[in-house]
Amino acid sequence: MKKKQPTKLTTSNRIVWLDVARLFAMFTVVCCHCADPFNFYPGGNPPPEIPLWGALWGSFLRPCVPLFVMITGALMLPVREETSIFYKKRITRVFFPFVIWSVIYALFPWFTGLLGLDPKIILDFFAYGGDGIMRQEFSAALEYIGEIPFNFPITAVHMWYIYLLIGLYLYLPIFSAWVEKASEKAKLWFLVAWGIASLLPYFNEFASEYIWGTCSWNAYGMLYYFAGFNGYLLLGHYLRNHSWSNIQLLFVGVPMFVIGYLVTYYGFITMRDLPNPTAEQYELFWTYNSLNVIMMTIPFFMLAKAIKVTAPKLVALLANLTKCGFGIYMVHFFFTGPAVLLVRALNIPIPLQIPCAAIVAFAVSWLFAAGMYRIFGKGAKLFMG
Repeated sequence: MKKKQPTKLTTSNRIVWLDVARLFAMFTVVCCHCADPFNFYPGGNPPPEIPLWGALWGSFLRPCVPLFVMITGALMLPVREETSIFYKKRITRVFFPFVIWSVIYALFPWFTGLLGLDPKIILDFFAYGGDGIMRQEFSAALEYIGEIPFNFPITAVHMWYIYLLIGLYLYLPIFSAWVEKASEKAKLWFLVAWGIASLLPYFNEFASEYIWGTCSWNAYGMLYYFAGFNGYLLLGHYLRNHSWSNIQLLFVGVPMFVIGYLVTYYGFITMRDLPNPTAEQYELFWTYNSLNVIMMTIPFFMLAKAIKVTAPKLVALLANLTKCGFGIYMVHFFFTGPAVLLVRALNIPIPLQIPCAAIVAFAVSWLFAAGMYRIFGKGAKLFMG
């Protein structure tokens, strides 16, 4: 790995490869949610190809969220703005769209009732919700809205990331003070400790519930402060200043991804097929802060960095994606389920249904977000971010 100054490929100072990484992140997160109807099949007893391809694609797509966090770290570390200005600029940009769209998602089942639709249609949009999500009463919507200050409602599970994002923004100026002064070696040692900490969920599941000082009265063990998404923040910052050659991508990146993917896939299906897996066991090998997912995410990020986009129209398109990206994230959950129904109705081969549905949902979400900016101009930021 050779150290390199951050590359800027346009005169407008856009870091185009980070826009490419954002394209990877946006599309894979939409694709990941298109896999929900495969991994949470409404009605039960799916054809065997459905859970098979749900697991294959779902495992492949785990880098989606880590890529978002790495992009944040690459762009914002070290923080150059005064803390209060940084908080006002970053948190308010995500807070208002988050609240508005969380309320809209909470009201959606009630809207289906007002239209006289069968409650089962709600599962076409939110396949993971189970029978409990099919309540069409206004009182149910109020319950969902009441949950928002504390956690995401079941009608808007993708909003979990916004709670995380706000937390990362609160933490960034504090972490930044260390990042700005730390040597490359110190950053590497932090990442090593983070990598070890990423193995702890497996130790807790298969060996012992407690390790390194944790016990019934203490959840904060020795490496607790090196764990979590702050590692992805630092990893994005660190790798921004390093590049891989094509040889390294091929002989380091590909094996790293394949090993991480095999652990993720086989670990997932092993836990999924337990007689009565808990929710934590079901998600164990899909945990974003796990070493296998870290190994899958790094090659994705470095591949984005290696892609050179110089055509002005493509640069402009990627810039528009960056502008619309938060809005796409807000609205895409309304389109993933219907997109899966569409590709099934078109008899697309099952192995291709998830990516084909993702293309449809991603395109419609992007058009919607771009349309809102065209109609409302800068005012669209209030609800599109």
